[in-house]
Amino acid sequence: MNDAGSGAHDAGFGAFVRRAHGAGRLVVQPRMGMSDPAVMRAGLLATRRARATTVGTLTLDSYTRVGDLESAELALLEGVALNGYPIVSHGLDTTHGILDGIRDDDFPVQVRHGSAVPEDIFKALMAAGLDASEGGPVSYCLPYGRTPLARSVANWARSSALFASGRRPGLEPHLETFGGCMLGQLCPPSLLVAISALEARFFYEYGLRSISVSYAQQTHRAQDEEAVAALRRLCAELIPGAQWHVVVYAYMGLYPQTPAGTFALLGQAAELAVTTGAERLIVKTVSESLRIPTIEENVSALEHASAVAEGTSRGPEPAADSETYAEASALVEAVLNLGSDVGQGLLTAFGRGYLDVPYCLHPDNAGLSRSYLDDEGRLRWATTGKMPLPRLAGPGTARAVSSTELLSSLSYIRRTFDSERPGIRPPTSGSPARGA
Repeated sequence: MNDAGSGAHDAGFGAFVRRAHGAGRLVVQPRMGMSDPAVMRAGLLATRRARATTVGTLTLDSYTRVGDLESAELALLEGVALNGYPIVSHGLDTTHGILDGIRDDDFPVQVRHGSAVPEDIFKALMAAGLDASEGGPVSYCLPYGRTPLARSVANWARSSALFASGRRPGLEPHLETFGGCMLGQLCPPSLLVAISALEARFFYEYGLRSISVSYAQQTHRAQDEEAVAALRRLCAELIPGAQWHVVVYAYMGLYPQTPAGTFALLGQAAELAVTTGAERLIVKTVSESLRIPTIEENVSALEHASAVAEGTSRGPEPAADSETYAEASALVEAVLNLGSDVGQGLLTAFGRGYLDVPYCLHPDNAGLSRSYLDDEGRLRWATTGKMPLPRLAGPGTARAVSSTELLSSLSYIRRTFDSERPGIRPPTSGSPARGA
């Protein structure tokens, strides 16, 4: 089931999501990528047929992500399965064959990749007629390797401009920032929101006008609600005239290991998306903590999230001037004051430590900031390093975070949801659990 509205309508990924949202439906999406074309096609077809409003995904393999096309091509020649779809190495005919009869205006497909060197990827997806991808100069650099940030910014500038140049009647390129998912966990929401909003502005400066901004579910429901509201407010200020929407990611840290825990956590992600007015949700499956999920497990996750969303109502707007907004706004303002464009501002900000991702080991990250979970499960700054936040970081002074505390925080969500008992609600949400 994949109907976002009947009759004449605008084409493209962003337009589909807008139609679905206007009809009161949350768009749900898997992370799905297989190197075997027949299996990849089967995955897309199953996603389209799921009892949910869905979009398809071509998630690329690790070799393609880092630009090692020789190894990707060798694997294909030797019949070695890859951990994703090698869109550059498979070539146009293969990709067209996968999409033929499946992708259309009522089932758009997004290419997801994780690359700091994405130019070949954009050329390949554009040649295939695809109109949607994701990433960003910071979010697809710092967590994924040691590519210098300056090189990633330059690569993404060229790729964004190239992608924007593909605009034509009936095709509006859509780009999603991954900035709201930095490292997936233990990053206070204000920094996630700031990076997501800044990457959206980066795309906007290079000509993109259909944009989505991401936010990954964290450890405290009310704090997440504040974060999505802050992200919406900042995007309204930073990308005027663009068509944009918010995409929520199910928790990206250590996932529960029990079926009940995984479905409960995914259900809360769906609730978060609906109550905050987010238009799209990236799901996770029952097997996330164990292995790459099957097609059937992906469909089950899509259908569960959609069912929860259908039973959830939009919530009240959080306070406009939340702590999360105040911190995120301060970070954004600091970056915008550092250069004539966002790319230069980002480079200078990381060089001076004005942006600093906790526990990120990339050489271009200052590594002075630290975070911790408070007694309520909220993510807090233990120390802000050189970021312009000292008077916004809440009461108290900088505190040390021990290795034991760090490990405990990393497993907090897994422990909480795997130990859930009937009638006992984890502390991250304020609404009833739905069927697991």
